[in-house]
Amino acid sequence: MKQPVVIIGMGEMGSVFARALLKTGHPVFPLRRQDDMNQAADHIDNPELVLLAVAENDLQTALDQLPENWRDKVVLLQNELLPRDWQDKNLIDPTVISVWFEKKPGMDYKVLIPSPVQGPKAQLIHNALATLNIPVQIIDNENDMLFELVRKNMYILTTNICGLESGGNVKQLWDDNSILLNKVFDDVLEVQQHLTGHIFNRDHMLNAVLTAFDGDPEHQCMGRSAPQRLQRALLMSQEGKLQTPELERIKALN
Repeated sequence: MKQPVVIIGMGEMGSVFARALLKTGHPVFPLRRQDDMNQAADHIDNPELVLLAVAENDLQTALDQLPENWRDKVVLLQNELLPRDWQDKNLIDPTVISVWFEKKPGMDYKVLIPSPVQGPKAQLIHNALATLNIPVQIIDNENDMLFELVRKNMYILTTNICGLESGGNVKQLWDDNSILLNKVFDDVLEVQQHLTGHIFNRDHMLNAVLTAFDGDPEHQCMGRSAPQRLQRALLMSQEGKLQTPELERIKALN
């Protein structure tokens, strides 16, 4: 019998990982947000991994409540994820995956591009998702993974914020509203560079985002969380005393 895995948060994404890990022979123990992690840890003291599949808004609370004997097993998959989200949480070498497949209620998962993963549990995640034909790219070092995390953030934030004005899908955004896209992209990149303390090559990052556009040209720009994403980006901009005029302009329209 293989070691068990714990999944905290059994929403759409957690359900995909649970299915994949079960297919590799690992018993899966699901925990809801309201379940007592410390009580669970008394019974599962040495899991193979602990996947935090809670929404990004619930991540900090989940990390604060994480039992000590699980802190060297963590796998993170949230949107808008950056190292600052976990670096002061006493985690030991977490595994991080930038998820590039979506799962909505009543629909099976849809892959855009391979999902990069880095950390000690990367091979296990790769093998598990392979059982569902979900491609995963194992990343060797933290700097390359940081680029991948920012790439995903640039995709989500740029498309969502542009969508508040343009609507439509990502192909229409690039074909018909490239000026808007580039202005929002530049503001979002300023924010991401502030949050990470790294400077990224703009053209390299933009080309990486456009590659993701090609993975699903009909992907809708504006998700339901778009207004909140814009608000968070503006708060981070204010924190860093940044100039993000396009974000401010779109906020004024909404």
